[in-house]
Amino acid sequence: MSFREHDTVILTVDRPAERLRSGDIGTVVYVYDAAEVEVEFLTVGGDPRAVLPLPADQLRPASASDVRTARSV
Repeated sequence: MSFREHDTVILTVDRPAERLRSGDIGTVVYVYDAAEVEVEFLTVGGDPRAVLPLPADQLRPASASDVRTARSV
């Protein structure tokens, strides 16, 4: 899957070290290449939760049928 900067993406795996879970929503902030992108995850209040490089195969594009959820950390 090829992503572009500003794409909304969904994490497809848990990342316990970063306290992220599958289903968390992020925004691509930098594309290294087709295999790796940097993604920013924010809280509902807009505070940064994590910014990290991720393999593209751990993400999927968000779709109009996705439902946002909330969880506490």
